[in-house]
Amino acid sequence: MESNVDATDGETVILNCIDPNASSLHEDNEEIVISTVEVSQWDLSSLAHRPIIKIKANRQRLVQQSSYFHGLLCGSFSESCFDSISIHWDMESLLSMLRFLFGCSLDLTSENFLPLYEAALFFGVEKLLLVCRSWLNYVISEGRIWPPPLHLEDLIHIWEYGRENATDFIPQLTDCLARNFIWMTSCDSFHNVPFELLLSCVKHPCLTVDSEKHLCDSILLWLAANTIPYDLLNSTGDARLEIFTEIRTSLLSLPFAAGKRRCPLFSKFAERSVDAILSLATSSSFSLANILGGGDFSQLRIRLTECTKILDLSGCPQISLPLLLLSMLPFSYSVDTMLTKKLNQLPLKLERFNMDVSRIPWETFPVLTFEAVEVVDVSNCPMLHLEAAIECFSKSFPSLTTLKAAYTSNFRTMKLYQLLQRCPLLSNIDLTVESNPVIPAKVSVISSFPVVKLQISTSSNEETCPAVPTFHFSRRLSNITNLILEGRTDIYDSDLHNIAECCPSLCCINLNVCTSITDSGISVILLKCVGLHSIFACDTFFAHNCVLSLCRDISRFDGVAMKMEKNTNSLAYKLQILHIGGCKAISEITLLELISQLYRVRSLCLRETQLDDNSLYKFSGSSLEMLDVSDTKVSCHAVGHVVRRSPHLKCLIARGCRHLLKEESNILENSPALSYNCPVLYYELGKSCNLEEISLGWGFSFFSLEALRPAIKMLRTFIVGLGGSLGEDGLKLVPTFCPWLETLILYFQVISDSVVRNILETLKNLQVLALCYCFGEISSLSFQFSAPCLRKLKLERVTAQMTNDDLLTLAQNCMNITELSLLGCRRLNSESQDTISNGWPGLISLHLEDCGEVTAKGVTSLMNCQALEDLLLRHNGLGIDKNFIIRAASRMPLLRKVALDVCDAKDGDFDLPDFTDRRFLSIVKIARCNLKRRTLDSMKSGPCTTPVHAETLILTWDSEKLSRTVVKERL
Repeated sequence: MESNVDATDGETVILNCIDPNASSLHEDNEEIVISTVEVSQWDLSSLAHRPIIKIKANRQRLVQQSSYFHGLLCGSFSESCFDSISIHWDMESLLSMLRFLFGCSLDLTSENFLPLYEAALFFGVEKLLLVCRSWLNYVISEGRIWPPPLHLEDLIHIWEYGRENATDFIPQLTDCLARNFIWMTSCDSFHNVPFELLLSCVKHPCLTVDSEKHLCDSILLWLAANTIPYDLLNSTGDARLEIFTEIRTSLLSLPFAAGKRRCPLFSKFAERSVDAILSLATSSSFSLANILGGGDFSQLRIRLTECTKILDLSGCPQISLPLLLLSMLPFSYSVDTMLTKKLNQLPLKLERFNMDVSRIPWETFPVLTFEAVEVVDVSNCPMLHLEAAIECFSKSFPSLTTLKAAYTSNFRTMKLYQLLQRCPLLSNIDLTVESNPVIPAKVSVISSFPVVKLQISTSSNEETCPAVPTFHFSRRLSNITNLILEGRTDIYDSDLHNIAECCPSLCCINLNVCTSITDSGISVILLKCVGLHSIFACDTFFAHNCVLSLCRDISRFDGVAMKMEKNTNSLAYKLQILHIGGCKAISEITLLELISQLYRVRSLCLRETQLDDNSLYKFSGSSLEMLDVSDTKVSCHAVGHVVRRSPHLKCLIARGCRHLLKEESNILENSPALSYNCPVLYYELGKSCNLEEISLGWGFSFFSLEALRPAIKMLRTFIVGLGGSLGEDGLKLVPTFCPWLETLILYFQVISDSVVRNILETLKNLQVLALCYCFGEISSLSFQFSAPCLRKLKLERVTAQMTNDDLLTLAQNCMNITELSLLGCRRLNSESQDTISNGWPGLISLHLEDCGEVTAKGVTSLMNCQALEDLLLRHNGLGIDKNFIIRAASRMPLLRKVALDVCDAKDGDFDLPDFTDRRFLSIVKIARCNLKRRTLDSMKSGPCTTPVHAETLILTWDSEKLSRTVVKERL
């Protein structure tokens, strides 16, 4: 309410308000006089820019509301008897404060908070100070939804002001930023955060981060932006590095910690981190007391606070059930000797109880509840017993909606019901495992061995547990909408029946490479889950029955509606995503019927199917964003028909389509005038699309690239396969046409050093580069340029002359590579192992084949690549020990795939791991060669022979069995 004090009662004082920051060249110097009587009518937007304003104000109100005016107008100062006083202050904040003093409401924002707070402090307006503090407390309060109305820059300014003026809101600001650390690090101005504030946040007990990796990455990012290059090389002299001691390095993910061993600022901490992780991950008998010597357990406690929404433990082989439980208990229990003993006994009890988690006395562990946790990621955590962890999640995370547990091969799919019962709010589950390479449609099986079932021993002095029941659900329906079971061979038709019964709300299901389920089993899901809009069933037995289920009228049960031209009530009509690549059992007629019903589909994968032009011409949708027709019989015109109907197309994959080349040849023969132009497909793409990914082969040429130019300005992924021919001139244009490329993969293209140098020098965002079986060789000159963004590099049959020195140059300039594949580098020797392990300590995938004598003296330094998940060593020298597979699995806790060749076995063979020795291994491939003479003429000169592939033995483990298969292919 505005003031109603009469300005003519003799108690008026004139305030000569002068803005010390105003320009002396202000256009309008006319004296302006306003009164607090009309305070509600003040136009602040125009008044705030005036350098001088005279204000008639009620003396009594000023004295009552402001200690400054009380002292000035009522004290012994000479101004107390004046009718006019001068005030030098920022005009806008002064006017706003006076409006508040005389009863007007105040609109506080991030822009005016500090000026108003400073004015209230200087003029002693206690009510305004209280309003400012209350507003700040509100906007940074724990219960508010973030991001906050205050920008990070504003919070920094407020903190700096508070530190300089010793205000009492510093703790609240620190608490706020610690709880919202993830938001703070995502802001563009994060590097402007003062070190003292950053350190206070990191030390704060309420620090909330998704993972220790995120915390460490953020600190490194800040230091890199605030440390001069000299300090980067002499990091020991920087006192700010004390902040690293706040990181719980034992809880970093192994790939991250291993990769940071080359980071100048963090190398010593990274070494200690890797040692601690391996100590925890490889300990046969887990003991918290042994690891820490009975000392402080705080460094092993996962950060969980009341504000934690996401818990990311992916890639942490050290995470076990005792360690997880330790983090969920009240801190005081960490020093409880008896409780620590019980934690250490948990793994033994689980083994003794035949992995029956229901027999564990969970009530002895008084876990805390974290209501805010919605997402948990425990992918790649081989030591974590997932079934037991689910019990912990159900007690501590009642709001859990998303569980990511990819590559947890020891989780029995039959226990999926336990997940759904224990965590009723779950809507997203990811149980992906490594895909079995033995896909019936792709390999020729020579022989297979009887399946070996997993046997879990039971102690003789314990009561024998009853057999685990089959997949069973209670009557309570699940909220699951997104279920990913990719690669799981331990899921069967009966499991799909039960999922269909229990999950009526299912919208997306991923069954890619689930080779134990049949066409009939998948069709049951499609029949009963009428809300499905996304289906991933690549490399399965998806066939006729599934198509019938998709095309039937979901509002009827007689199937008659399937004959209609467009059945708007069918599941197929409403599908948004359909991926059935590699499903060769679908006939051309059935595929035609299915495609004719796909009207709303956005993503469609039909690779390696019986797809032809007749089927593709039946497509009538207009929402397509992704299309994969690779290795099919489609032509340019048929694909062009789809492109014309799909203005939103962002991804086209059409490698291996030989008919694209045939179509182009026919066009050129029939119309010589088009010999320097391109087929209709590329013209249509260039005219109507804005692509982000394209993969082409047969028929793709320099002229095709020119036609595509308008469509590939924002391209992120570019793949050219067999049958494509861009030439050097075309490849030199790629960085110009596609400046935002992140992935470039070239097969059978003509390359040179100048081409590769141009790619690496120009494409600053390039993360994946693959040069495979290309014509022309490249040297170390190609990798003289720094490529810090490059993460994946594949050089296959393009660097035959690469030496150890060349490899060292590569490691120095491409130091952040995590996936490396070298094929045909025959001048490399055993010293290159040191270069690889020291140059790329964070490798997760390493493929070396036909690389000289790399393993001739055994596998030594490569064992220091302890974060490896995928390792292939073939034809690199006869020197690999017989027990290599078992030794590698014990030294590399995340190792899932190993591929070797008997040609390299020092003792002629390899020991095969059993269920215990395999650790985290899920796939082992051992190729065998026959030795044949190279030429007929070589018979005269002696026994000169060359290895020729004969067969591959494949061992695959899932949660219940070991399968052994011999196939013809070299996998």
